[in-house]
Amino acid sequence: MTTASEPRWRRLEPDQRREQIFACASRLFGERPYASVSTSDIAAAAGVARGLINHYFGTKRELYLAVIRRAVTMPAPEAGPYGAADSLPERAHDMVDWFLDMVVSQGKMWLVATSEGIGKDTEVDQIIIEAERKSAERLLDAFELPSDSDARPRLNAMCRAFGGMVKAAGREWLLRGELDRAQVHLMLYHTLIALLEDVFPKVQADAS
Repeated sequence: MTTASEPRWRRLEPDQRREQIFACASRLFGERPYASVSTSDIAAAAGVARGLINHYFGTKRELYLAVIRRAVTMPAPEAGPYGAADSLPERAHDMVDWFLDMVVSQGKMWLVATSEGIGKDTEVDQIIIEAERKSAERLLDAFELPSDSDARPRLNAMCRAFGGMVKAAGREWLLRGELDRAQVHLMLYHTLIALLEDVFPKVQADAS
């Protein structure tokens, strides 16, 4: 007696199905140019009907922008190792390690989203600008920098500058292979520690 094969379509909760579609879209947009990825391609990769993509995300363009936004935005505090360790160096070490894990999990999409050559797209540009500011705020909050400090705008700008270094280091690692993960971690960790222990306190003192 032969056993019935498993159904091709597996029932998932709506949030799980949405995340599955999102993950497949992220992979495809990371591997191929936007114009060469269709909603049919995404639906086939996710094993869903094409109409379900429209139901959860709207158009292909809206899904693409959502993928870009997640790739370039530092997750909210509850999603990261914020405050998990006791000392500042330990927390900084864990945060850099966690961030590199996140970059690897996104695959090629992180490189696409952070590439300077992404194109003259005003919507994407605005998403990246907003993501940089939001990510900088979350980094400052993670290390408990006062939100009401007069120095906060300058600290945010310095975090954004650090973010530029993070992107460049990530490309040297993942795209060009000139650095390995340990070297990237070493550079980002010591730069972050220098900001937290030396630079930020001086900026705050000058503003008070």
